[in-house]
Parts: sequence; C-alpha cells; structure tokens
Amino acid sequence: MTTANTARFNAEALSWDSNPSVQLATRLAHAAYLSRLPSPSALSTYDVLDLGCGTGLLSLALAPSVRSVTAVDAAEGMIAALAAKLSSSELSTTVRNVRPVHALLQDPSDPRLAIDPVTGSSDPKPRRFHLVVSHLVLHHIPDLPALFRTMYGCLAPGGRVMVTDFENFGPEARRFHPEAKMDGVERHGIKRDEIKRVLEEAGFVDVKVETAFEMEKAVETEPGSGVMGPVMVFPFLICEGTRGG
Repeated sequence: MTTANTARFNAEALSWDSNPSVQLATRLAHAAYLSRLPSPSALSTYDVLDLGCGTGLLSLALAPSVRSVTAVDAAEGMIAALAAKLSSSELSTTVRNVRPVHALLQDPSDPRLAIDPVTGSSDPKPRRFHLVVSHLVLHHIPDLPALFRTMYGCLAPGGRVMVTDFENFGPEARRFHPEAKMDGVERHGIKRDEIKRVLEEAGFVDVKVETAFEMEKAVETEPGSGVMGPVMVFPFLICEGTRGG
C-alpha cells in the first residue's frame, strides 16, 4: 500500500464507520463469504487473516463464526480505531478472539502474526491460516501479484483465499470514488480475467471469480463537483482460490 493510501486512511479512520456505503458493502461481503464457507461447526475451527482490515468491520462480523481473526492494516489510525472498539465496554467482554496488527504485510512469516488472538501465546513456527480475507483493498494495491503471493504463503495447505472488491466494468467504474479521493486508488475496480490469472500465477488452485453482489452507491453529479447526487449500481466480485496440499 502506498504512502498516499496510508495517509488517507489514517485521516479517515475516525469517521470511517459513519459512511453508510462502507457499512453496506461490508454487510454484503460478509454474507457472500458465509454463503461460500463450510458449515458452522467446521468454520468455528478456522483461524482467519483479514488483510486491510480497516476499522475491523469485517473482522468483527466474522469473529462469532470462527476461532480467531488476526486483523492487519498498514494504516495506524485504522488499527487504533479497531483497538478502541475491542477495549470498549461494549466489546471487551464479548469479543476475545480478534487481534489487531499494525503492519504492511509482505512476509508470510512476519513475527507480528505469531501471536494467537485466543491464547495470547506466540508459536516459534510461523502461524498459518485456514482463510485469508480482504475486502475493498485490491483497488488500492500497486502490485497485486506480490499481494497474492503473500496471501498464499500465509495459508496452511488446503487453506482458502476469499477477497471482494468492485468490478472494473468500464470507464464509468471510475465514479465509485469522488475525484477528491483518487489519491492511492491504483485501479478503478478489478477485472475478472486479470484477477483470475493473478491468483493462478500465485499458485492457487480451484480459482473462481464471480459476481458476489451488486450495491447502489451515490456518485458525484459531475466528476470533481463534490456534489453527490445520482445513484449507480456497482457489481462486486468475489475471488476465491485454494492452496494445494
């Protein structure tokens, strides 16, 4: 993630959860993930890595269904916001399986992943995960092949990657972001064929890229006007793959 991305998300961390589009996209992504994951009994054994977790909306949504969530973000402000939630009176006694980590993750054996969120203990061997998720992150990443190689390395054999982002369906996809928030946007959504190839080249098998959901979002009346008015429908893709045994 670039410096522009980190600066933007640090600045927006405190107001991030008040954005209704952010909340809606997370709810829809969470539902898409659950519909593709195994039964509750199997899922309850999963250790999950959430890359680009932001303020933890997806991490906290997944937490009741899984054994643990290690929530990683490069923006210190986002991780601070998640940590504040976890220490609040509302969550401190109910959510004990989510661990926020401030890191720009590039090494699957990064020692900052070593601590188990449930036990608090650190394994001398690199931790490996059953599932890696990432939501609305890919369009901010300059080097997608490097990201997916890292994701692959973070998974245990048979583990799965499951990521969601809006689709690049043509020039109008640019309108997903107001012009004033283009700093750090590396691409205007993701392309099906491109992302499928990236996953396969990273080593994933059983790769699938399909429409997960569609979401209505207000866009600028004219690019750069700052005036939000018309509503557009944006398709979101879910990209899945498995690390071989």
